[in-house]
Amino acid sequence: MYPIKFGTDGWRDIIADTFTTENVMRVAEGTAIHLKNLNASPVCVVGYDCRFGGFMFASLTARIFAAHGIKTYLADGFVSTPMVSLATNKLSAHFGIIITASHNPPSYNGYKIKASYGGPAVPDDVAKVEALIPNHIPQLPEALEVYINSGIVSYLNMEEMYLEHVRGSFNMELLSAFGPKLAYDAMYGAGQRVIRQLMPDATLLHCENNPGFMGRAPEPILKNLPELSETLQHNEQLSCGLATDGDADRIGFFDEEGRFVDSHHIILLLIKYLTEYKGLKGTVVKSFSVSDKVDVLCRLKGLDSITTKIGFKYICEYMVNGDVLIGAEESGGIAVKGHIPERDGVWIGLVLMEYMALTGKSIRQLIDDVYTETGSFAVERYDLHLNNEQKNAIVAACRQQSYTHFGAYKIHSVEDVDGYKFRLDHGCWVMIRPSGTEPVLRVYAEGSNSEEAFRILDATRAHILQ
Repeated sequence: MYPIKFGTDGWRDIIADTFTTENVMRVAEGTAIHLKNLNASPVCVVGYDCRFGGFMFASLTARIFAAHGIKTYLADGFVSTPMVSLATNKLSAHFGIIITASHNPPSYNGYKIKASYGGPAVPDDVAKVEALIPNHIPQLPEALEVYINSGIVSYLNMEEMYLEHVRGSFNMELLSAFGPKLAYDAMYGAGQRVIRQLMPDATLLHCENNPGFMGRAPEPILKNLPELSETLQHNEQLSCGLATDGDADRIGFFDEEGRFVDSHHIILLLIKYLTEYKGLKGTVVKSFSVSDKVDVLCRLKGLDSITTKIGFKYICEYMVNGDVLIGAEESGGIAVKGHIPERDGVWIGLVLMEYMALTGKSIRQLIDDVYTETGSFAVERYDLHLNNEQKNAIVAACRQQSYTHFGAYKIHSVEDVDGYKFRLDHGCWVMIRPSGTEPVLRVYAEGSNSEEAFRILDATRAHILQ
């Protein structure tokens, strides 16, 4: 049988190739066995996003659980990952399952596991599920209607539960007034109905159900959001742009001129807002690829900072077990105190808009305020699509510390928390890391501005591919 492995954030594979009904049944079977090992009467939440086959895979998962006697709440329509996580937390369910491949291309689907606290399951639980996945196809369970009629499976409106939570946590009067200034791009993903209901006067892009995402990976990065950037450039009434990925747990953000605001800057803005305006404290937990400026601002604000491996599950462990102000990844996955320990693109977008509305400042003015404390900077990234032989050779060279320089940039030290970060002159660095979910080698660089960061990236790419 095909060996199923969970990556940095769940199991993902290509639909109808290895992500099949048979393999989903196997993963659901392993999950059900683990749930019953945890509790004699387990409860589970199951949802799905806008990808092809979402309801089919989710309902099949619910049927497997029901066949094991597990009380299951099934989403009554497509939902975001944060909605599933919140429902898992609100219902005190033992697990939440979301059928999604997040930001991956439309040919993929996936299976994420959420824990009772409303965030990614800890690696130990995921490993136990993986070990229990059978090497055979489980017996096909009864039809969904049988389990619905018996009451062991119930439909649940997770979207309304999420909206109620948002409305009770934000100044909606302030945000509603800000609505006409917002352009929102759902990227055809699961966040498409939320902003429409919370901020009905917002300008909406790609807020329709299209399982193929018009052929574009629903990752909220600059190259995938040309329409949002252009909309802001050509409409002076708009103050900012928000985008969320396929399952709406990642954020992309733009200023009033249509310039992309990356996660590094968003993290810094959140630190300032939450400490200076909300009076909050706590540790900032960030992944290995996040800018060093976060450490600089944390020191200035009297906050501790911790660096983890790539993958929000590592950040989540700190949020569940400690006093964490912000948990954040470079890739747009950010969580804040006062919400569940889960990435949430819509929630973070609302926090930023609340900051803008409260201060009366543009996002660019707020970034300039950050620069007065940290200095200016830029982090850029190349995704190198290489064959396995090339990728493995480069990673081996990093591991063996074979690189002493990248072009004119001399390497002073190397860190290997997750991937390899090479420290260069003047506080600059370059990092090399293979993707955990795609055939890609990611290369990141930090410089004092974008031009310097790209020069470092170009020098590194030329050197490692020669």
